[in-house]
Amino acid sequence: MTPRRRFMTVLAAAAMTLGIAPAPLALADSPKAGQPAPEFRLQDQTGKWVTLSEHRGKWVVLYFYPKDNTPGCTTQACEFRDEIFAFRRANTVILGVSVDDVESKKAFAKEHSLPFQVLADPTKAVTKQYGVLTSMMGLMEFARRDTFIIDPQGRIARHWEKVDAKGHSQLVLNELKKLQASGA
Repeated sequence: MTPRRRFMTVLAAAAMTLGIAPAPLALADSPKAGQPAPEFRLQDQTGKWVTLSEHRGKWVVLYFYPKDNTPGCTTQACEFRDEIFAFRRANTVILGVSVDDVESKKAFAKEHSLPFQVLADPTKAVTKQYGVLTSMMGLMEFARRDTFIIDPQGRIARHWEKVDAKGHSQLVLNELKKLQASGA
C-alpha cells in the first residue's frame, strides 16, 4: 500500500468512525423498487467472476459498504456471516460490494471467515450503476452503505440508504421474510 493510499484509508476510517458525513456524488439514481436490478460482472475474494444473473431464481441481498476491515464494515459483514444459515434457508444469496481490490477482499474474507462472496469494484462501475458512489471531502471515492434486496426475477424488492451497520442484517432478514410471505 502506498503512503498516499494508507493516509486516505486512515482518513476515511477516522471520518467514518467520527460520523463525518460523506458528500454524495451526483452520478446516477439508485434503481427503485420494481425496477430491474442492474446486471454486473465482478470478481470475488478468490478472483472468480460473479454475475447477478447467475443467481436468478434466488433472492439476493446486495449490500454496498465503504471499506474492507474498517469498524462499521467489519461489523456489518460479521452480522451477515452470523445469520448466513437463516439467509440460506430463505433461498437467499448475500453479496457484499466495495471499491476495494481482490487482494483486499481476500484478506477481509479470510480474517473474518466470511461464508459469502465479497466483490471487488475497483473501477467503481457497479457502485455508480447502483447510484451509491460517494466521496469523503472530494478526496476519496467509495460506496455508500446501502443494501438492496433483489427478488428471484432480478427486480429490486427493497432498498435501504445510508444504513447503520449494527443490527442491519436482522432488519434485512425480517424484511426478506415479509417479502417472501407476501408473495412479492
